[in-house]
Amino acid sequence: MASTACFMIVSRNDIPIYEAEVGSVPKKEDAAHQHQFILHAALDIVQDLAWTTSAMFLKAIDRFNDLVVSVYVTAGHILYLFFFNLIYCSLF
Repeated sequence: MASTACFMIVSRNDIPIYEAEVGSVPKKEDAAHQHQFILHAALDIVQDLAWTTSAMFLKAIDRFNDLVVSVYVTAGHILYLFFFNLIYCSLF
């Protein structure tokens, strides 16, 4: 399995502002779309959790196989989404 990490900044209106991928990404075109799908699916979870908790860092809100999504929510409801492979967890 290729190790990958993705970082995305999303505005309060769910408009992506910035997106970056780090690591060895498979050469398949489907992989890029899969990463976007996972991050956008996590946005739905974030919208529900952001109003029910006072925490700004939502750790491991979504999982897909060995991939984990974590989110930092600012006071202005700007979202910093982190998408990473579980291999990266052992590095930190």
